[in-house]
Amino acid sequence: MYKSKSLFLMMTVTGTILTISSNNWMSMWMGLELNMLSFIPLISNKSSKSKSEASMIYFLTQSLASMILMFSILMMMYNNEMNKLWQNLLMTSLMIKLGAAPFHMWMPEMMASMGWNSCIMLMTWQKLAPLMMLMNSQINNKIWFMASIMSTVIGAIGGLNQTSLRKLMSYSSINHLGWILAMNKVQNNWMSYWSIYSIMTIMVCMSFNNMNVLFLNQINNIHMTMTEKLSYVMSMLSIGGLPPFLGFIPKWIAIQSLINDKMFTLILVMIIMSMITLFFYMRTMVGMILIHSMMNKWQVYNKSSSLCFMIILLNFSLPVIFIMNLT
Repeated sequence: MYKSKSLFLMMTVTGTILTISSNNWMSMWMGLELNMLSFIPLISNKSSKSKSEASMIYFLTQSLASMILMFSILMMMYNNEMNKLWQNLLMTSLMIKLGAAPFHMWMPEMMASMGWNSCIMLMTWQKLAPLMMLMNSQINNKIWFMASIMSTVIGAIGGLNQTSLRKLMSYSSINHLGWILAMNKVQNNWMSYWSIYSIMTIMVCMSFNNMNVLFLNQINNIHMTMTEKLSYVMSMLSIGGLPPFLGFIPKWIAIQSLINDKMFTLILVMIIMSMITLFFYMRTMVGMILIHSMMNKWQVYNKSSSLCFMIILLNFSLPVIFIMNLT
């Protein structure tokens, strides 16, 4: 079982690396297909119907996007007269693969049926190859602007009424994807945002996995030490982009880049939507903070201690290192 999982994980990584290192569209498409077919066994589980359902949703959605991608690639090769049309179609297929709005509906439903480890991989590593392809394509300004605005708005508003933590994290991923798309268009420095976002997502999802929670009301019933509470609060405020935590750094870079390009309308919408996302992140913390626990020691030697201290260290050390490099 573990050997097969390791094999499929290695093939998933290989597919992404093949897409990143390719210099033609067909090789990139082959890398995406290898990545997709290797990721599906990592999701599915014979003993769980919900995980099998998630793998089917992923297969159907990604297959549809791959068909559109292949069709647009072939049309660009053989029909130069309507090249802009096929480039727009190629962008659309990549937006479907990323789960960007308005092609986002498959992602929350799929993540609601998955385990936390698979969710981490879907929100971080699986976005890398389509984003690299999007960077290499000629971006249509109208499609890019629509995708950035809609992703930030839908990602913020969609998470307001969610009680499932996995769906809440999926809408959070859609919101952050809007920021990444904006940075992809402006200065192509989206890799820094993606890297820091991946670190924050891993910290939050590992905290949820460690607490063994799937829904919002389960957090209120968990008695945690002060160290665990502190690490959880810092992780949620960080992914919300609140200074001086780690998550503020990529948003700071994005705002500066957009100001330099005079994209003031886009900045205003994205900042307002970030405030909404910060609200539903804080909603997950209120009950846990207000509940009094008799276990108030700062350090308890259990499995979660090392994870908690690692989260606290990352949230404090990385912003200081970044600011020192700027000065």
